[in-house]
Amino acid sequence: MASLKALKIRIASVKSTQKITKAMKMVAAAKLRRAQAAAEAGRPYAERLAMVMSSLASKVTIGPESPKLLAGTGRDQVHLLVVATSERGLAGAFNANIVRAARKKADQLIAEGKTVRFYLIGKKGRPVIARTFPGTIVHQVDQTHIKNVAFTDALEVTQDLTARFEAGEFDVAHLFYAKFQSALVQIPTEQQIIPVQIPAASEASGVSAVTEYEPDEESILAELLPRNIAIQLFRAFLENAASEQGSRMTAMDNATRNAGDMINKLTIQYNRTRQAAITTELVEIISGAEAL
Repeated sequence: MASLKALKIRIASVKSTQKITKAMKMVAAAKLRRAQAAAEAGRPYAERLAMVMSSLASKVTIGPESPKLLAGTGRDQVHLLVVATSERGLAGAFNANIVRAARKKADQLIAEGKTVRFYLIGKKGRPVIARTFPGTIVHQVDQTHIKNVAFTDALEVTQDLTARFEAGEFDVAHLFYAKFQSALVQIPTEQQIIPVQIPAASEASGVSAVTEYEPDEESILAELLPRNIAIQLFRAFLENAASEQGSRMTAMDNATRNAGDMINKLTIQYNRTRQAAITTELVEIISGAEAL
């Protein structure tokens, strides 16, 4: 049985931890409001641009002169998985869920005989991926210096990805991030960003509107293709920022509750131990008095 001093020290330690988790929960809640507003504001433009790109791509006859970001490399062998996670932990299952989705996709591609490589944004996904798929990480983007994500951050990653694509390092790029739904729910999401996904014939036939473009579709695509990648990456960063804070707020709330439960249990144990010690002393005093 633990001594009274040991129990007292442990109760004080758990109380200190509870103060920290409660403070982290409040900070995450404050950051969540701003991050959620930014994520929700960025969705309409990103979704509409993706629809426009798919619509344009379905109307263009892909040939040797088509932009490479649309036509692809002509192969489907090397797949680059762009995994966006956070730089900091203590965010519940936020990072684990994104990495799990990427691992599932990687296992599926490897089973099909494809070559898989990883491009990591944030450091929290690296340990698991490096251990599960050794030697497949081609680059990692460090975002520890970024407090509030900006479009320029997504643009830098886009330029690096497109340069690697033009150099023939990969054929298809998939983006993995967590779409924010609520503080309790963040949905791991996969999106193909290079080359542009062309909708199936059945989906394309559902569009009845006739649209004329000026200049021609190829010229518009050449201008918008790199911008679309940057916008989709920026949206993923915003969604991740909101999802991270929501998951951290929930995790810290659970930790605070668990610390409270542990304090109650330790306090009961402390009181029982103290009462047992007092009872033992009284028995010894009474026994000594009777012996006299």
